[in-house]
Amino acid sequence: MKYTLNFRIWHWLNAAVILGLLGTVFLRKTFLSYKTNAEILVSKLSDIGVDITIEQAKTIAKAIRAGMWEWHIILGYALAFLILYRIYLFFKDTSKVESFSSLTLHKKAVKISYYVVYATLLFMALSGFAIYFYEALGMSKEFAGSIKDIHELVFNIIMIFVPLHIAGVVVADVKEEHGIISTMINGKIKDNF
Repeated sequence: MKYTLNFRIWHWLNAAVILGLLGTVFLRKTFLSYKTNAEILVSKLSDIGVDITIEQAKTIAKAIRAGMWEWHIILGYALAFLILYRIYLFFKDTSKVESFSSLTLHKKAVKISYYVVYATLLFMALSGFAIYFYEALGMSKEFAGSIKDIHELVFNIIMIFVPLHIAGVVVADVKEEHGIISTMINGKIKDNF
């Protein structure tokens, strides 16, 4: 396989955006969880004689993480652009790849998994926009909440794919596809040992 510069740039930008999105979700679910931080705020402020309600604490906790959440939205826009660019590359890219019919069963499964991930990313971008623009789209808050629940559930596909992809590429590079990682970096095909 030999990947064009356009494909390699897309690949690494896509990786950075997805890792950024995963990072914002990780922060939202852990260190910047508004529910957990609201409880900490209530407790610690009470210790110094300041009483606030849990609702007030939630408002403060959400304000603390607002900047991080803006990055999630910006990265969501970047993901949408990269998805559109990947669709363009599907039709216009001249990367040299093996035909599907010549692949082993394992490589066919891997290739199919990439298409599942592309479909997942497309869903994540579309559902993310629907959640963000629900009012402009005429959706009720409850319906947007249902979309958000599905958005968060489907997110698990990406959470599973990323470490499997990284591990799979490293194993392939060590075993039978020597140089696959450097090929994705520099575009040069390395002869197998």
